Amino acid sequence: MYLTKEVKAEIFKKHGGSEGNTGSTEGQIALFTHRINHLTTHLKRNHKDFNTERSLVKLVGKRRSLLDYLKKKDIVKYRELIKELGIRK
Repeated sequence: MYLTKEVKAEIFKKHGGSEGNTGSTEGQIALFTHRINHLTTHLKRNHKDFNTERSLVKLVGKRRSLLDYLKKKDIVKYRELIKELGIRK
């Protein structure tokens, strides 16, 4: 499995402040980015998997809305996060 408890805890520790802070906006965006990267590599191999493609589009939309929220809330954190995660925008 690509997303184990340890990987998830590491993502939230690095971006959310602590392992238990799973509701932070930065942690959620980092988790969505990890999942989006995984689904993108899956779709490169399985280009006819339309259910995964739909899931990917929904995830990108959720991440976009969280990024918009973070941009309104704290522009400095937004800029640091997109630079660290390598997100275009």
